[in-house]
Amino acid sequence: MRTKMKLWLVFGLVLIMVLTSTGQASAAGADGKLQRFIVTFQQGTPINEEALKGLAHRFGGSYDLLSLINGAVVAVPPHVLASLRAIPGVASVEEDGLVYATGLGDSSDPEVTAAWGVDRIDAEKAWGTTTGAGVKVGIIDTGIDYTHPDLAAAYAGGYDFVNKDADPLDDNGHGTHVAGIVAAEQNGSGVVGVASGADLYALKVLNASGSGYWSDVIAALQWAVAKGMHVANMSLGTTSAPKAVKTACDNAYAAGVLLVAAAGNSGSGAVIYPARYNSVIAVAATDSTDQRAWFSNFGSQIELAAPGVSILSTYLGSGYATLSGTSMATPHVAGSAALVFASGRATNSDGKYGFANEVRKILQQAADDLGTVGKDKYFGYGLADAEESATGHQTT
Repeated sequence: MRTKMKLWLVFGLVLIMVLTSTGQASAAGADGKLQRFIVTFQQGTPINEEALKGLAHRFGGSYDLLSLINGAVVAVPPHVLASLRAIPGVASVEEDGLVYATGLGDSSDPEVTAAWGVDRIDAEKAWGTTTGAGVKVGIIDTGIDYTHPDLAAAYAGGYDFVNKDADPLDDNGHGTHVAGIVAAEQNGSGVVGVASGADLYALKVLNASGSGYWSDVIAALQWAVAKGMHVANMSLGTTSAPKAVKTACDNAYAAGVLLVAAAGNSGSGAVIYPARYNSVIAVAATDSTDQRAWFSNFGSQIELAAPGVSILSTYLGSGYATLSGTSMATPHVAGSAALVFASGRATNSDGKYGFANEVRKILQQAADDLGTVGKDKYFGYGLADAEESATGHQTT
């Protein structure tokens, strides 16, 4: 029996990625307190792993390499900061801040049908052409409940950057909800996602309370590049971020990963990070009447809008939940992007960006204009249109 949970979670999130080389110290720090720093080396200068390893071991800390930014995240006592900056070739040392999930309360609307979001962007009209088969979508979030009957077939693997293991099982629910919007299976029961044929990869960067480190976001993006993700969904963010996060997003996009992120849920005119970056598609939320959701952030960085109010999707325990937020709008766009990748409409590799930049332009051109004519700060190019994006035309 379907379990319906009416919640209203809006995540400002953070991602995680731990890389191929990890150093752990055997001694305890002098004061027992460690602080995480993101260390970036100058372009063209190799990461000085020996120096990082030496400091970590000396002061009871640890380090993880982040090759995507030519750097590392290092956990050492605060007084070691000067020593990190003194390492030859270091370009910058920044604090590795935390980001947190934010709850907004009950958003249920009894007048709205459960599957209105997928229907509103005309996803089902694209399924005669493609369901997204063969496209890899990374969900950078709290993990995925891969045992859910609507997600088991789509789940293809992932990594847990919080616990540093290969089991990214969701212990919060947010990531599972996002994953269902992208690719819940069309099996005659429950819900169906925008691109039910796509492959889902869980990149768990947020813990059970919905918080994580920026360095883990960088690590997740690095994993996405290494594993050939076509799309990375980031239903997370916060109001500030280390400069290294921009470098990671820019490099991942340049490597061919299309990045889609939530604009934020404070209703303010300040799009949060990482959606704020030019290399990321910033997604605003709309309600069932195509109006801007009251909580949806706005600004010149908004690129597309999508349904984000009272969205029913998969949840923990083989159940379902109704959630709202730009976190829910974002996977509608990520799923639409998966349909475009699979459709073959993007035929010309756009330089170093692979097909990602062309898919992005197709999504922009196919959007249904809302608000002021043309691109505006509330809806960007307009409401995502999965059918026109994937097929090049609209049916009536």
